[in-house]
Amino acid sequence: MNSISLQQVSKSFGTKEVLKDISLTIPSGEIFGLLGPSGAGKTTLIKIMTGQLSYTGAAEIMGKSCDRLDRSIYSDIGMVMDNSGLYERLSCYDNLILFAKIHGISKEDVAKILQRVGLKDVKVLAGKLSKGMKQRLILARALLHHPKILFLDEPTSGLDPATANEIHSLLTELKNEGTTIFLTTHNMEEAHKLCDHIALLNEGVIVEFGIPDELCRKYNKENTITILDRNGNTVTFLNNSGAADRIAEYFANDNVEAIHSSEPNLETVFISLTGRELDI
Repeated sequence: MNSISLQQVSKSFGTKEVLKDISLTIPSGEIFGLLGPSGAGKTTLIKIMTGQLSYTGAAEIMGKSCDRLDRSIYSDIGMVMDNSGLYERLSCYDNLILFAKIHGISKEDVAKILQRVGLKDVKVLAGKLSKGMKQRLILARALLHHPKILFLDEPTSGLDPATANEIHSLLTELKNEGTTIFLTTHNMEEAHKLCDHIALLNEGVIVEFGIPDELCRKYNKENTITILDRNGNTVTFLNNSGAADRIAEYFANDNVEAIHSSEPNLETVFISLTGRELDI
């Protein structure tokens, strides 16, 4: 079953076309990454899929048209957007209790989700939390009602690596439990680590789509293998059968300190396709 289906979705604000003929199909239970720089149209697409913006084309979420979503669909959707909406004079627990009452969720479940994001024993008010702790609280709020689809708009932007890794681990757990995750980011390393499929978005157009590793191999124009030997010397070979015996000789003589192939990372792929950096 597909959680999300988009066919030639476009969106304009006045004379500016922000999204142009976006077509995507996202199966249930995977992490999908929409990658691109700020202003590419990532947040606009989330707002379309969650019924916040009109559009042209066809868009469905869980089999329901995104321009006719009823309230029942929101019990299956969780969102983490830039605008946190936290009540800064309330504790983590009291913030979640407010939303728990809306969804009819027990106090016991509030305690469990706070435990899951590492905030159960935090007693300070939300306004006094670090950015990383605030982000975990926002994620806890989005997960409170056990959504089937989770929309994450730059969920680790500005966080330190340790906090980002904690969120990555939680997202992987959610995926393994069957949650579909739609992730937007300009962090290509994060997307490569987490996503089953990605789409590269530039100026409202999808310029490439696929599995991260496969895309990196597809754009491996150098197609070389580089060996660092035990003496600190590097030698580069073309990745073909003609180099096989010479490479094997390095291994036979136990003279390989490290070996690398020349696949580009996703950011390099993006730059080669668009000619622009992933500015934030």
